[in-house]
Amino acid sequence: MSVELVTASGPEVVEAMERLIPQLSRSAPALTAEQCEALVAQEGVYLFVFRPDTQEQEPAPILGMLTLATFTIPTGLRAWVEDVVVDADARGQGAGQALVEAAVEHAAGLGARTVDLTSRPTREAANRLYRRAGFSLRETNVYRYARD
Repeated sequence: MSVELVTASGPEVVEAMERLIPQLSRSAPALTAEQCEALVAQEGVYLFVFRPDTQEQEPAPILGMLTLATFTIPTGLRAWVEDVVVDADARGQGAGQALVEAAVEHAAGLGARTVDLTSRPTREAANRLYRRAGFSLRETNVYRYARD
């Protein structure tokens, strides 16, 4: 298993987005090639991808991804894990754990003291993964303002 930090977008990343985003959200459209390029080029945003081990010469397909968003505010550097998704056929094989560990390590290397994320209670497997990875449930409210 390997986790890579994507430093340049290309057809493989676009194809992975087209396949994985619908597994994460029914309402979010997959990104275009231009949007993938903009995401990867964005300062403070880090896209990690997971590939299984393979004996082939060609790289293994991307079977999971995670976005780490970082930004500085007056109280310090903040890090948020977003859009964690593993292909349905690859779940339960350690991909999510590897992605989360890579993101946490990267955030620490940038100087973030904490890493936050949100996860719906109905995503039971994901919540177990986050607890195993060392995350703890915070007593807080999350609010969203939605413009119609």
